[in-house]
Amino acid sequence: MNPPPLPTIDPSPVPAIRVDGLCRQFGQIRAVDGLSFSIAKGQVAGFIGANGAGKTTTMRILATLEYPTSGVAEIMGINVMDYPAKVREMLGWMPDNFGTYDNMTVIEYLDFFARALGYRGKERRERVEEVMEFTELDKLHDRLINKLSKGMGQRLCLGRALIHDPQVLILDEPAAGLDPKARVELRQLIRILAQEGKTILISSHILSELGEMCDTLVFINAGRVVHHGTAESMKRHGMETAVVNVALVGDPAKLEEWALLSPQVTFLQSTKNGGRIEIGDSSPEVVSNVLRRMVLDGLAVTEFRREERNLEDAFIEMVGKLDREAGGK
Repeated sequence: MNPPPLPTIDPSPVPAIRVDGLCRQFGQIRAVDGLSFSIAKGQVAGFIGANGAGKTTTMRILATLEYPTSGVAEIMGINVMDYPAKVREMLGWMPDNFGTYDNMTVIEYLDFFARALGYRGKERRERVEEVMEFTELDKLHDRLINKLSKGMGQRLCLGRALIHDPQVLILDEPAAGLDPKARVELRQLIRILAQEGKTILISSHILSELGEMCDTLVFINAGRVVHHGTAESMKRHGMETAVVNVALVGDPAKLEEWALLSPQVTFLQSTKNGGRIEIGDSSPEVVSNVLRRMVLDGLAVTEFRREERNLEDAFIEMVGKLDREAGGK
């Protein structure tokens, strides 16, 4: 049966990536279970979850490599199941592992994919040269691809995904197995692509790096979204109180005296220049109001720094809570 006519898309409000009620079942196992989220054009989105959460299956569906059991997946407003060829024109896919071939050089590998994508003559040579320059593989153009380091191999895989200059990139664990220097270099490449306006969905277990480079994080568990927001909102997720480090000019004991008379404030610990306090409500409005009251009450505050969980701690706490809730059921 032929697909319906290609829809006319109003380009302004359409998200670059949209998933709605997506399900994928393998026998009795639901790898993806009613997943829904959207990523705006030009955003860099981190896709996180424990092993088996459904990340790779979702990415493969978006990349037109897997069929959903039900639900909708769209790239730039185009349904990935109805129009896979059109989606592939707009999409660059970087899997967690890619095949290498004996006796094939870097330039031969990229040239092969440029030919497969329909580039010919001068245009093909220019596309290959541009990608090699961007990924800094131009100096290794005659290196056999199965002799590349892990970092250079990842650059080659990214270069393959960029040959046709796609609007959307989906990167599955691009930093896996890289040393710290190679991870920094890969992160720089992703930032440049984001500055060029590309939309990027990237999965990784290195959460600190996702926090630095991503505009938003989509955290899934058991095939469902459990958190979608900024790195800061994820760090604070489930935190009902806020712990703040305060430094003062003058006698640090004044902070403890002030805390004893202040609602929603508990003094936790003295420090050299002040102390740590706990505020009973973690909302930014309440925390900022506590600082305002300090200043109005005459405390000479020189530092007011809220303690934050890192993303790894927040992730572990959220997964642990979900596991406990599942066990209780």
